[in-house]
Parts: sequence; C-alpha cells; structure tokens
Amino acid sequence: MNIEATLKSLSLEEKARLCSGKSFSNTNDLDGRLPSIELVDGPHGLRKQGGDQDMLGVFGSHPATCFPSGATTANSWDPELMREIGTALGEECRDQGVSVILGPAVNMKRSPLCGRNFEYISEDPYLAGRMAAGHINGVQSQGVGTCIKHFAVNNQETNRFTVNEDLSERALREIYLPAFETAVREARPWSIMGSYNKINGTPACQNKHLLDDILRKDWGYEGVTVTDWGAIWDRVEGIKAGLDLQMPYCGEDYINAVVKAVKDGTLDEARLDECARRV
Repeated sequence: MNIEATLKSLSLEEKARLCSGKSFSNTNDLDGRLPSIELVDGPHGLRKQGGDQDMLGVFGSHPATCFPSGATTANSWDPELMREIGTALGEECRDQGVSVILGPAVNMKRSPLCGRNFEYISEDPYLAGRMAAGHINGVQSQGVGTCIKHFAVNNQETNRFTVNEDLSERALREIYLPAFETAVREARPWSIMGSYNKINGTPACQNKHLLDDILRKDWGYEGVTVTDWGAIWDRVEGIKAGLDLQMPYCGEDYINAVVKAVKDGTLDEARLDECARRV
C-alpha cells in the first residue's frame, strides 16, 4: 500500500473515521478500501470473543492457552523465557486471525489493591522494561503487533477511570516511565495504549507532554497510540496531543466533532493527517 497516496485520496470525514474504531475490536476499513485491524485483549493469553464482546470477560471467548501471568513470569528474571511466551502468543494470534494483541502491561505496582497487579510485570522499572521487551520481540517476530499498556501511571483500581495522578516530573521519569521507555527503545512495539487516568490534571489520552514531548520527541516512537477502551474525554484534544486511534467505536458525535473542528479552524488538518497516517 502507498500510504501517502491513500491518505490523499481520503476525505476529511474518512480520515476522522479512520482514527476511530469501527466496532468493539476492529479499526475502520472505510467500506473495504483498507484492511481492518483486529485488536484483542491478552497480556498472558489471547481473549478473542465471538459476536458478543465486552470489556469484563462476561461473554465467552475462543479457546486459547493461558500462560502464567506477568506477575508470575517476572519472577523468572528471564527475558528470553518471556520472548518464548511472546512467540507462542504470536502464533496463536496468527491462528485466530488477530492483528494486534493488547499487552504487555507494565505499570508499576504501587498499591496491593490494584486489580491489574496480576498482569503488571513488576514493581521494579528495570525488570518490567527488560521482560516487556522480551515479550514484545517474541510476539512481533510472528508478524503480529503488540500494544504495551497502560500509558501511564495507571496504578490503582479505586476511581481508575477518573483519578488524577499528581506527581513530580522526576517521579514520572524515574519510576513510572522507564519500563515503557526500555520497551519502546529495545523492542519498538507497534502500538501503545493510553490509560484512563489524568496525569497532573490532564487525561493521559489528551496529554501532549506524555504522548508527544516524551513518547515521540524524547524516545523517537513511531508507532500508533491507542486509547484504552473508552478512555477518551475530548477527541479533538486527543488528536492535538498525538492520540491516533480511539477505541472502540463510540458513536458519530466523536467523529463529527473532529470534522467540525477542522472546518472551523480549531484543529489543524495536518495534525489529523499525522494520526491517520500512523493508523
């Protein structure tokens, strides 16, 4: 595919639609003009559901191998073992037609009450980064993308969808980001998932300092940024900050807001083009 030629052929509405999901787990194919990418949950085991899909695992999923959780595999201190697990996960993704698996999860364990601690690799930034890099390299060796998550500071369950994490730049850089940075620099994950929470007052999926200044300019990341499912507050502000793909499909209002913002001059169309190009 010639990306630049394809991008030039898209209307404003089509570019806005491309940056939003078409369904619960698939990107928009623009009526068959582009391939649709399927993103499926599973840091330590593929969880591809059928016609009924949900965020909580209420509905059944296709049979798949359940590997030890991130918390368990971290105790091996063995990135090569993690790579083997990633390779097996990639093989299962290919078998089930999955394009991107949502994982690994590398947030720091800071509270024993965090409901995601089982899948977060470690409370140590160095260990989490090295193990995540092994996992990503394994999955992506099979031609399947990863989506490292949840970027960033998503470390508690209480008010996880709305909490404001207030922290210093030093704490952010030395504790909460190193695992992501190591994985980005060493393994180049195809995508990275923005978290639900706010960081110093700004939602993570609209946080230019996080998504643009640090991730792209400091670390040189070239992949796609994706929302956690439903983690967008203001779609226009997300695009301005560098958030490429909103998942899942959340209705026409979000798409219409992007189109309107470009037309009235509050959103530079070149910024939308950047997001569409990466998708």
